[in-house]
Amino acid sequence: MNRSHLAHGQALPMKNMARSKRRVRFCVSAAVLCVIAIVLCVVVFTNRVYCDGGFKHAAVSADSETCSEIGRDILQQGGSAVDGAIATLLCTSLVNPQSMGLGGGAIFTVLEKTGKVKVINSRETVPKVFNPDLIKLCPQNFQPMTGGQWIGVPGEIRGYEVAHRLYGKLPWADLFKPAIRMAREGFPMPPILSRVLSLMLAGAETSPLCEVFCHKNGTLLKVGDTVKYEKLADTLEVIANKGAGAFYNGSIGRALIQDVENAGGTLSLEDLQSFKVKVTDAWTVPLGDYIMHVPPPPAGGALIAFILNIMKGFSLSPASMEGDQTTLTYHRYVEACKFANGQKKHVLDPSFNSDSAASRLIREEFAERIRLMISTSTHDFQYYNVSSSLDSQGTTHVSVLAEDGTAVSVTSTINHIFGSRVYSNKTGIILNNELADFCGKVDHISAGEQPPSSMSPLVLYSNSREKTLVIGGSGGSMIITGVALTLMNHLWFGMDLEDAISAPVVFVDSKNSLKFEPKFNRTVVEALKALGHTVAEQKIFYNVVNAVAKKGSCINAVSDARKQGKAAGY
Repeated sequence: MNRSHLAHGQALPMKNMARSKRRVRFCVSAAVLCVIAIVLCVVVFTNRVYCDGGFKHAAVSADSETCSEIGRDILQQGGSAVDGAIATLLCTSLVNPQSMGLGGGAIFTVLEKTGKVKVINSRETVPKVFNPDLIKLCPQNFQPMTGGQWIGVPGEIRGYEVAHRLYGKLPWADLFKPAIRMAREGFPMPPILSRVLSLMLAGAETSPLCEVFCHKNGTLLKVGDTVKYEKLADTLEVIANKGAGAFYNGSIGRALIQDVENAGGTLSLEDLQSFKVKVTDAWTVPLGDYIMHVPPPPAGGALIAFILNIMKGFSLSPASMEGDQTTLTYHRYVEACKFANGQKKHVLDPSFNSDSAASRLIREEFAERIRLMISTSTHDFQYYNVSSSLDSQGTTHVSVLAEDGTAVSVTSTINHIFGSRVYSNKTGIILNNELADFCGKVDHISAGEQPPSSMSPLVLYSNSREKTLVIGGSGGSMIITGVALTLMNHLWFGMDLEDAISAPVVFVDSKNSLKFEPKFNRTVVEALKALGHTVAEQKIFYNVVNAVAKKGSCINAVSDARKQGKAAGY
């Protein structure tokens, strides 16, 4: 009995100890699970806040959702950033043919996996034979400059070829398939293209472009009507199958030259055959946490660098856009833009101009010297060393960030809206009027020379490699304003990328007049007038910025709503 009680008495503590151990293990497990759950919630919440509406792997930002999606699809198929950019541009040549196409030229800024940045410049050049009095024919005020004499040697397809040879992954022909299908099967007329046609091609029944953009009765296609590019589809198919040589040495080139000659142009097959793409290193500019990579002249990136170098010396922050500081900040900005206008004459093709002044635009000491000249008042033309020139419009921009961290910022153009308005009905190609970009900036031109440009495809890359910003704009002379203000808004004034792009701009034109986008702060407008700035009206603003930003593992891509674009990614 006693043994039984003893045995029973000994068993009770052992059972209690076992229960206690189980409770401890349970509590520990529960605590661990709670900690894991809390950590997961924090991570998910943090990612959700930061990556809201963004992407995890890659993104493309173009002027239209359709073209952004085509670029994204190419990336998902294993294509490189360059592959995605080329496919996107080919699509854009159909959706926004008023801005760019095979008859134009492009500048690629490419971020490699190593962090090195290269520039591939296939901007148009002066033909071997040209009107020696062309510069004398330049108008005093901006107007469409149409006709064959303004056509430069197209470099677009050669640029694609070189970029693909250096960085492509997918077969060349695969990049053309989406555009060929769209061109042949047709697609609904986009609102932006319809609006441009109604503004620029009134009475289009007299224009060769009516072959593509008119009904059989000669009336313009409207929004939603089917647009087809049957001859361009044939051209794209030949280039896809036979390579760029078909354009520069073969049947496409010969047909194109015939049509240009018929339009009074001097472009020759020899010009096409001798066209060379320039591959160079990007110029670099420190900008906070980033190194900004810009294409060298004759591109306009150095002018953006010049403006930003001036502005960063004012120690800008979100407080710079509060109260009276807002007017002071914009006053300093427009003064910097006026000085930039005075530097445009130095942004020329370095192969034909020995002027070394362009390189100083990216130097901080030069910006500091100019910054000291900015006071609380404004001045006349001579103070900024401005010479009369013409503003321009047009172009398109594509920003691509691939899954491997490589990136492409590429701007393409046929210059003015629909370029020279010369349409090659044998090939379906619309030709540029790029030689108009020399007007007001040079006294003479040379065969093979590239005209100066505002095109500024930029890549900003942090030293830590944790942040990348791929950005550029379209809108001719407004590219500088659009991109510079977007970067200031985003990097210094605390705006997210979408707000930074959509914020109304002030454009300082070639005559140093201020033009304010609708919805710009009217109090600031009146305050700037009171400081002596000349204000002029601008009916349409062409500044369109497309960008992709990556911070850590989160990607944010924005296409400018001004052109009804939308980015795509995954």
